[in-house]
Amino acid sequence: MGDTIWIIFAGLLVLVGAIGTIAPILPGVPLSWGGLLVLKFIPSTQDDISWRTIIILGVLTIVVTILDNVLPVWGTKRLGGNKQVVWGATIGLLIGFFLGPWGIIFGPFIGAFAGGLLSGTQFIHAVKQATGAFVGYIAGLVLKLVTVGLLILFFVKTLVV
Repeated sequence: MGDTIWIIFAGLLVLVGAIGTIAPILPGVPLSWGGLLVLKFIPSTQDDISWRTIIILGVLTIVVTILDNVLPVWGTKRLGGNKQVVWGATIGLLIGFFLGPWGIIFGPFIGAFAGGLLSGTQFIHAVKQATGAFVGYIAGLVLKLVTVGLLILFFVKTLVV
């Protein structure tokens, strides 16, 4: 009975982590990895996943989490953005979160665009800067989704074996 409760807890971590890949306020990938780590400590599942797998996926989690935070800034700066554009993209993402999936997807672009215009950038250049923020955000999102998909795959594989 005790193992079942821990498995449910681990599953909830993985599920909340999956939601966190698109929700900017939740550390999605680390939560999902935490769910996999919990499985390693449950007596009935601990032999079904190796420490090597846990460590490799943990390193991947760290790398993807760092990249997710760096890519939007890098994309913005690469296309000529400044601090106001980066802040605009961040604020756009947070506001967009409350507007549903389309807000999450286009919020960083709109926020970066507004930040560019407010900092005195010309319209065309602000669009270019916002595109950099958008591409960086989408790249980070794809990396997170792929990583969480991999974590879910190992989670299910561990329970099925």
